[in-house]
Amino acid sequence: MKILEVKNLTKIYGKGDTQVCALDNVSFSVDKGEFVAIVGPSGSGKSTLLHLLGGVDQPSSGKVWIDNTDIYDLNESQLAIFRRRQIGLIYQFYNLIPILNVEENMTLPLLLDGKKIHQKHVTDMLHALGLETKPTSLPNQLSGGQQQRVSIGRALMSQPAIVLADEPTGNLDRQNSEEILTLLKMFNENHNQTLLMITHDEHLALQADRVITIEDGRIMKDERIR
Repeated sequence: MKILEVKNLTKIYGKGDTQVCALDNVSFSVDKGEFVAIVGPSGSGKSTLLHLLGGVDQPSSGKVWIDNTDIYDLNESQLAIFRRRQIGLIYQFYNLIPILNVEENMTLPLLLDGKKIHQKHVTDMLHALGLETKPTSLPNQLSGGQQQRVSIGRALMSQPAIVLADEPTGNLDRQNSEEILTLLKMFNENHNQTLLMITHDEHLALQADRVITIEDGRIMKDERIR
């Protein structure tokens, strides 16, 4: 079952002599439960692609369907709701709210959506992330690896259709990088969570089911690893 379908996606910045084609007619699909790594050199268009898939930027042309919803057919408020419910975003620099504690940061998307917080779900998530002793800690009381665990918990709390991770280990040392990847793989394998991860780390990319290589805004390779 396709959870993501991308068709002829193009993003152009600027006009005339300053025009830059960041993404050039990209098409691919992802099945539910797949773990896909997206790799490519700096400036290749991979981050632009992730922003378009996450609905945080508008394409120049092309379509993106997530769980059979054409996300660019939604108005601004509809897209904001869809993004909150169906797209989990994990960033390199965590993007946690500094005045909120671990549990509050993780449950924020549910609170914004007016949903009831089920404490057992929160407790189970804290245990899965190894944060069971840190629910009331503020972000500045956590290590980088712990902050990224909170970010993962926040992305997964609403059980989204797809999780988009933008260089999730780019700000971490090797040991923490390996631990974060192990967590992501656990949620992918044990909960059938669809995951797209941008990374410059070839070793991490090879842990995915599939690797898509982007250069100059185009898909150059799409290889199934396992």
